[in-house]
Amino acid sequence: MKKIITVLCFVLIAVSSFGQAKKKKNAKVAFKVDGVCMECKVRIEKAALNTKGVKYANWNLQTHKLTVILDERKTDKKIVCQNVANVGHDTKEIKATEENYEKLDACCKYRDEEVVKNHKKN
Repeated sequence: MKKIITVLCFVLIAVSSFGQAKKKKNAKVAFKVDGVCMECKVRIEKAALNTKGVKYANWNLQTHKLTVILDERKTDKKIVCQNVANVGHDTKEIKATEENYEKLDACCKYRDEEVVKNHKKN
């Protein structure tokens, strides 16, 4: 009887650990971040890189895609999105507060259609 219980315990432990996803040390994550200029690029990348566990950040001005390499054992996409929103930039998951958005320079007001049009002309 003891052997059966011991075997069952090992089987349950093995099955439960097999079902858990292993967190990667160098996971590549990409998501959309709103912005309009090179100042935005610097601010977005700096916010991402200041997140503990983020090793690389690159925001593409044309596609608005932020690509990060992060250590999933230390952080995740949601935390990076929150840090980017904290400096005034919207992501699909987390929107910047009005207070943080208003801190942006006038040329970086991506919610303003006139600002966006002016940047597209340049």
